[in-house]
Amino acid sequence: MDGHDELLDAARTETGLGDFGNDSFRDGLERLTRSLRVEARLNSAGESVLRKLLVGLLSQRLQVEDWYRRHPEIDDEPIVAPLIGLGLPRTGSTALSFLLAEDPQARSLRTWEASRPCPPPSTGDGLGSRIDDSRSEVAFRTRTSPRRGALVPASATGPTECQSLMALDFKAHYFQAFAYVPSYSKWLLDSADLTTTYQYERRVLKLLQWGYPAVPWRLKCPTHLLFLEQLDQAFPDARFVMTHRDPAEVMVSAADLYAAVARSYSDDIDPRYLGALNVEHWSVGMERALAFRDKGRDDRFYDIDFRAMQRDPVGEVRGLYAWLGEPVTDAFEAGMARWWRENAEKRAANVHPDPATFGIDVEEIRPLFAEYTARAARWTTR
Repeated sequence: MDGHDELLDAARTETGLGDFGNDSFRDGLERLTRSLRVEARLNSAGESVLRKLLVGLLSQRLQVEDWYRRHPEIDDEPIVAPLIGLGLPRTGSTALSFLLAEDPQARSLRTWEASRPCPPPSTGDGLGSRIDDSRSEVAFRTRTSPRRGALVPASATGPTECQSLMALDFKAHYFQAFAYVPSYSKWLLDSADLTTTYQYERRVLKLLQWGYPAVPWRLKCPTHLLFLEQLDQAFPDARFVMTHRDPAEVMVSAADLYAAVARSYSDDIDPRYLGALNVEHWSVGMERALAFRDKGRDDRFYDIDFRAMQRDPVGEVRGLYAWLGEPVTDAFEAGMARWWRENAEKRAANVHPDPATFGIDVEEIRPLFAEYTARAARWTTR
């Protein structure tokens, strides 16, 4: 894996641009590249794919800054009261995001534009090729890692998590799913300040919205649990929908997903490490989320239980929209029903390995989430 200077030079050469904007991204980039070079056990495919990913992120950042330089009015775009999906991973938040994406009166972050936000969609430049490229990437991931495709629904034109926008500041959880980067993971959990990360996400959302009527954003990422204070600084009027599921089930499912992703890029996977990594990060994340809610912010949260969503997805979204004070149109409801019906087979196929595969003792980890479990039971009782 190249060092960070070589990656910066490659992005400059690829774009012909030189201004990366604020230097906040450099700390994360340097830590990540060092960890990839020294710790990660990448195979040849992993080396190639991750280098392409990092150069691509840097190239997009250069282009974002160039668009702002030529069109400073982009910064005037209003991002008003986004609805942000939270919760432990594997709690049904991805399915919820696909349901919410059926609302014609709202705006989701789409897969094709999250990875390549430039040129801004309103220009129409290269939209077809970008969507086609994204379709090819989704198809490639599904073909090379069928398990990953079965665990997480993905569509080039469908919604995706905020990970790709957070990665523009090189502080994103998804890097640790791609590769064994323990020093980067420890820094991200213990020391990283994501204030600039969320500021840059807001910056890119303005660019994506530029040229279109402003409608409410629907965003989603489990990582936000760990950094709600910084997220709140960037989106102080945000409202949150939080999905809930038995944490013991979640940890096995999350480790299973990490393993499915990592196997595409390394021939040396340690399932027990992935189990411990997920237990540590998500137990800390939930502690931070509870502390955030304890500061008088419960009125900004709407809570949905995983089992309730499985029983009546449209009814749960209706409840959410009543809380938001927004209508569920006939077109929106029909779209949700269609998506849920078409994806029923994939949801039924998600059977996970024995927890021992990942070194997880279900009864031992329950105390780490005991306070959360008790609170979630109250939050979801309606």
